[in-house]
Amino acid sequence: MNPSQDDVLILGGGAIGLATAVALLEAGRGVRILEAATVGGATSHGNCGTITPGHAPPLAAPGVPMRALKWMFTPDAPLYLKPRIDPALWHWLLRFTARCNQRDWLASSRGRAAILDDSLARMKEWIARYGLECEFGETGLDYVFRDRRNFDHYARECGPLRELGIATEVIDGADYLRQEPSLREGVVGAVRFPGDGHLRPDRYVAELARVVRAKGGVIEEGCRVESLEPGADGVRVRIAGGSGRDGRDAVVAMAAWTPALIRPLGLRLPIQPGKGYSITYARPALAPRRPIVLKDRSVCVTAWESGFRLGSTMEFSGHDATLNQVRLAALERAAREYLREPPAATAVQEKWYGWRPMTWDDLPALGRSPEHPHVWLAAGHGMLGISMSVASGQLVADLMTGRAPAIDPAPYRMERFQ
Repeated sequence: MNPSQDDVLILGGGAIGLATAVALLEAGRGVRILEAATVGGATSHGNCGTITPGHAPPLAAPGVPMRALKWMFTPDAPLYLKPRIDPALWHWLLRFTARCNQRDWLASSRGRAAILDDSLARMKEWIARYGLECEFGETGLDYVFRDRRNFDHYARECGPLRELGIATEVIDGADYLRQEPSLREGVVGAVRFPGDGHLRPDRYVAELARVVRAKGGVIEEGCRVESLEPGADGVRVRIAGGSGRDGRDAVVAMAAWTPALIRPLGLRLPIQPGKGYSITYARPALAPRRPIVLKDRSVCVTAWESGFRLGSTMEFSGHDATLNQVRLAALERAAREYLREPPAATAVQEKWYGWRPMTWDDLPALGRSPEHPHVWLAAGHGMLGISMSVASGQLVADLMTGRAPAIDPAPYRMERFQ
C-alpha cells in the first residue's frame, strides 16, 4: 500500500460509519472517517433511540397506500408529502406502493428481522466490552392505542410477527393503565415488544467515536466529500476546498446523501430523504417506564435519566432544511392527549429534524459495489439506523475481510436496485 494511502476511508461519521469503523478496527484494518460536519450530528443525533427488533415489519405494508392518500396532503399528518414536481420521488413512491402486499411485506420483514436481531445481540456485547455509557436499557417497548380498530389491527398482526421470532404481548387497556400510571384514561390496549431496548443516541455515537480513536482510527470532522473516484488499486476522495484522500477501500455511509455521491459512478441507489422531527426536554417527574409509541398519532416517547424526547413523523419534502413548526406542534399535541404530565414548554432543550435514508423496500444497501471492487456501501437504513448499526458495521467488515458473515448478506445487496 502507498505510504500516503489510508487503508479504509469511511465517508460519513454517523452511527453506521462509526460502527463499521469499530468492526474493521477489530478485524485489523485501519480506518479514517471523513465527516462533513460533526460526528453523529446529523441523522443519528435526534432520533428516539429505540433498539427495536419489534420494528421488523417495513413501512410498505398492505393498506398503507390508502392511509397515505388520506394523510399525504395534510401538513400535520404522520405521513406528509410536500406537493412538488419531483420525478425521482414519484418513481420511488410507485415502487414503494407496488411492495405494499403480503408477499413483499414478509420478505422485507425477514431481512429486517435478521439484521435487527443480530444488531441487538452485538450491541449488548459492545456495550459490555467497551464500557459504552449511553443509557442503554432492555425494558421493552409498547405500542399504545386509544383507537379500538387500530388496536385490533395490530393485535391481529402479532401472529405473523411471532412466526418471524418477534415476541409480543397484547395487553388490555385497563390492565395497561394499572401498569403505566403516566398515561391518561382512554387507552383501549397496548402491544408490548419485550425484546426491544433503548439508549440515548447522541451519547451512543459519541461513545463509538471514543472507541474508534482509542483503537487507532482517525476521525476528520468538517471534511465534506465532493466526489469519489475509484481506480484499479484503490480510491481517490476529493474534499471541499481542493484537497483529497487516497484509500485502499472506501465505505460510503452518508445516509440520505449517498445517492448523489455514487450516481456519477453509474450506481443508482433509490433513497428518498424521509424527514423526521423530535423535541428533547428535561425529564418530567411522571414519565413512561419504557419507550412507548402512540400509534394512533405515530409519535414515539422515550425517557432517559438525562432527558425526555418526543419524535417521529415522516415528511417527504426533499432536502428542505426548515424546521416545520406544524410538525413539531403535532408531537406536542399527541403528548397532551396521552400523557398525564406532558413536558412543559419551559423544559425544551432542543428542537431537531433529520433526514432518514428511505429505500422503497425498507432494507439497507450493504456490501461491495457491483461495479467497483474498492467501493463499499452502507446506507439506506430508513428509521432504524441506530437499531441496525452494529450488525451493519459487522456485516460490511466481514465481507471486506473475507470472513463468513453471521447473517445472509443477500437481502441487502446493491444489485437488487440495478
